[in-house]
Amino acid sequence: MTPYKLSAAAIAAALLTSTSMGCAGSSAATSSPAQDAAPKEASADEASQQEAQADQTLPEVEIPYEKFTLDNGLTVLVHQDKKAPVVAVNVWYHVGSKDEKPGKTGFAHLFEHLMFQGSENYKGEYFEPLEKAGATDMNGTTNRDRTNYFQTVPKSALDVALWMESDRMGHFQGAISQERLDEQRGVVQNEKRQGENRPYGKAWRMIPENTYPQGHPYSWSTIGSMEDLDAASLEDVKSWFDEYYGASNAVLTLAGDISVEEAKEKAEKFFGHIPAGPAVPHRGPWIAKMDERKELDTYDQVPQARAYYVYNVPQYGSETTEHLRLAADLLGDGKNSRLYKRLVYEDQIATDVFVWLWEGEIGSQILMGADARPGVELAKVEKALEEEVARFAKEGPTEEELARVKMSNFAETVSGLEKVGGFGGKSDRLARGEVFLSDPGAFEKLLDVQRDATVEQVREATAEWMGDGVFVLRVYPDPNHKAAAKKSAADRSKVPEPGQAPKLDLPDLQRAKMSNGVEVVLAERHDVPMVRLRLMADGGYAADPKDKLGVAKLTMDVLDEGTENHSSLELAAELEKLGAGLSSGSSLETAYVSMRAMTTTLDPALDLFADVVLRPAFADEEIARRKKQLLASIDQETARPRTRALRLLGPLVYGDAHPYGVPLTGSGTKASVEALERDDLVAYHARQLRPENATILVVGDTTMEQIKPKLEERFGKWKAAEAKAQVQNGQIAKHDKVRVFLIDKPGAEQSLIATGNAFDERSGVDQLAVEAMNTVIGGAFSSRLNMNLREDKHWSYGARSFVYETKGKQLFGAWAGVQSDKTSESMVEIKKELDAYLGDKPITEAELAKTKQNKTRKLPGRNETTGRLLGSVAEIVKFELPDEYWDTYTDRMNELTVEGVRKTAGEVIAPERMTWIVIGDLDKIEEKVRALEFGEVIVLDEEGKPVN
Repeated sequence: MTPYKLSAAAIAAALLTSTSMGCAGSSAATSSPAQDAAPKEASADEASQQEAQADQTLPEVEIPYEKFTLDNGLTVLVHQDKKAPVVAVNVWYHVGSKDEKPGKTGFAHLFEHLMFQGSENYKGEYFEPLEKAGATDMNGTTNRDRTNYFQTVPKSALDVALWMESDRMGHFQGAISQERLDEQRGVVQNEKRQGENRPYGKAWRMIPENTYPQGHPYSWSTIGSMEDLDAASLEDVKSWFDEYYGASNAVLTLAGDISVEEAKEKAEKFFGHIPAGPAVPHRGPWIAKMDERKELDTYDQVPQARAYYVYNVPQYGSETTEHLRLAADLLGDGKNSRLYKRLVYEDQIATDVFVWLWEGEIGSQILMGADARPGVELAKVEKALEEEVARFAKEGPTEEELARVKMSNFAETVSGLEKVGGFGGKSDRLARGEVFLSDPGAFEKLLDVQRDATVEQVREATAEWMGDGVFVLRVYPDPNHKAAAKKSAADRSKVPEPGQAPKLDLPDLQRAKMSNGVEVVLAERHDVPMVRLRLMADGGYAADPKDKLGVAKLTMDVLDEGTENHSSLELAAELEKLGAGLSSGSSLETAYVSMRAMTTTLDPALDLFADVVLRPAFADEEIARRKKQLLASIDQETARPRTRALRLLGPLVYGDAHPYGVPLTGSGTKASVEALERDDLVAYHARQLRPENATILVVGDTTMEQIKPKLEERFGKWKAAEAKAQVQNGQIAKHDKVRVFLIDKPGAEQSLIATGNAFDERSGVDQLAVEAMNTVIGGAFSSRLNMNLREDKHWSYGARSFVYETKGKQLFGAWAGVQSDKTSESMVEIKKELDAYLGDKPITEAELAKTKQNKTRKLPGRNETTGRLLGSVAEIVKFELPDEYWDTYTDRMNELTVEGVRKTAGEVIAPERMTWIVIGDLDKIEEKVRALEFGEVIVLDEEGKPVN
């Protein structure tokens, strides 16, 4: 369902289904001498020694679990993890889009949406009681093979989650109505429009149709066709529930602060009465390996030409698939992957590459491709891709390459297992193994396959499966632009009330200063052998000089692209050997360098961390390469309506003179980026990354006595350069009237509406009241805006409001992607909701109570992993909050009053001076938007400048 799913990668964002997919990264093209030469052969003794050393450094990974089955066939998996008072509740149904019939596609996904619309005993939105209970990692998704519903809740609210999940499993038939079907049909169709409105979005309809034979269960997209969705009847939907949603076709996984005894008692209480349902036959493998090359050219509103190569390969659980997973990572994951080095790094003919394994129960696919750099023919990119794959299939990887990727994969797995819920968490991994392989521990066995994989096995798999049988898709820029069997042991008359919120017991913050004044802030957590560090420096792109917009982003992008001691590729290789991850970046007000490392490799990882911070090379070739990528990303941002609006909001709301009056993506403008030189990056580094301007945050398996000497050794002699940090000043632009800015996107199936205004600094308002106010308007699934535009009108797949928290004047805004023919009507509804909130429909006692419960009860889940805890610590440091800020959060939130939140809303929301941005097909929407007479209407061009 993913109502507010924000894309982490361009590929995953383009998916039209709600399935989770892993993108395997980037890559580069002409062969290097090292790749042209035959790989150096090691002796048998050397090879076995290398493999032995690799095995010794790869950690053991397991999830202890218990498995039992209720009388009705429901399989229950239990994993106890007491590090936080939370429990993940994860229900997988063994049904997906492959179980549909031609002409009735989209049912699995449509039904997943319906399952969030209440049940026979709960007559409201599914999210409401769980938001009130403080749930995190809460969603539902559908892919080709399964449908899952999951949430992580405070232990005190476990009964709430189990009641809700069991009620929709056992008490849903009678709640399915024509009205609900029509409503969610419209929501799903808007989701489809939104997906296809994204750059490259239409590719995800074309790939299944052209890679599988007609009638194959994977030959249609999970979201289905508009025609089939229109034709779905109430009888069809009810039959789907009867056939696939019985207890015997489901797996319930409970992971977290729960014992097996508790799990057995609660599973029987809430789920034991539910009928088993009919036995569901499940298909065996149908790989449908292609035996010839098939090509298709298409056009879309995209900024760069992209080539996709799609290969049909074996199913999840096959040893060959694990070997292909390693091959995909070796080819396309990270700077040292074969394709990145060739296409992006050396030849610089592509701005990005990807190779990833899309797994399926009856067959999988490898998707490989690249975005051609502007001005480069796609044929040249394809030639380089094919040459590198052929070379890899002939020679295989080196032992060093394979060992590096194995270590990287295992480190990622260890990191993911910090979570009990959500994608990739412990409950997710256990359920996946049970549903597809009848073995909850299957992931451990598959990791062992990776651990034992040889160079020859990886090469053979590549040669067999990534050959002539391929579909090549080229996307060019458009030149034209039932009743219970026994009585339920749970009271079904009402949803259980969550118990008292568990006391948040975060690690005490420890602070120390190094000899040169750099502050170290530590939060100890010893549940996994991992440490995360972040060096934070005041700055970010608000510190960009107005004639050098984008310098912060480009500087921090290049910072980890090599040091005085390591080239970019050498640095990436060293990190992979250590199973460590390092990144640098910037936000509006902060520049940062982050690292994670296992405790066993922390010392050498810290050497690399310090090398990146203190001794960046800023090599000319790296600057040139990353500059090309940044320029391409500006094109991508402009092509995506939401990021285009984000680019415009800063300048339009704050004005050009203000530090925040910049594209809020941080990427600057094409003109400013093209003008940047190496000296500009060196100067930014000297101004902003200085000891008196920096704090080092540490979270994880260490102590201050252990970590401070290590940091002192590496950073203690760090001294500031002569240049002083520059603080920009500037007055915020005064806007006394509403302005409406229109941007043309010809042919768009949706319009993106964004609106916002600036308000007081964080220090000048009650920020918790701001949080509560925003949650009710549009900050949660059950918020007013979303309920109006998505659930009531079903004009949008999702509408939300947000607060862009800053040290200076903050930004309040709202956005929604809506179907084109409802653009002006949606603007009216958004304005109506904002006006009503300030007028005759302010926040109610019930809304405030629900918001308090949501905000306070989700705190344990928000701080479950070291990565999330690091984020909480960073917020304390950035905004100079008290160390006990999160420990006292619950008490302070519970002190909020309706009157206080109403007063704050009046200080934050200013409908009379809102800036509106509407991106859509002006031929269809402009006349009606102007007729609203909200205020002055200004049409902007591609550069964000007024037309005429």
